[in-house]
Amino acid sequence: MYDSSCIFCKIAAREIPAEILRESDRVVAFRDLDPKAPTHILLIPKDHIASLEDLTDEHGAMLADIVQAAAHLARTEGIDQTGWRLVSNVGPDAGQSVFHLHFHLLGGRKMAWPPG
Repeated sequence: MYDSSCIFCKIAAREIPAEILRESDRVVAFRDLDPKAPTHILLIPKDHIASLEDLTDEHGAMLADIVQAAAHLARTEGIDQTGWRLVSNVGPDAGQSVFHLHFHLLGGRKMAWPPG
């Protein structure tokens, strides 16, 4: 499904340019334009899904693709040995500002907990 008002749908459809790092039939990964760490990559499904709350059993393969892509990108970015974080924010209070499911792959610096 495609949402013409969604910036991430437009990136996945190549209607808006982005530095695409990895792509499969179900997933696109690209660099965040406002990075919060030396490595900050967004991983999104090509289909429009608003957030983790909207997942169903049929999305299992897509989620596996996202996690596998994140692990691959962590290796290619050189952060696999020092550590990395994969985060998805759900809802405005958690910091979700684009309502298309996405995961932030963050690494390249020491991270505190809780993030903020």
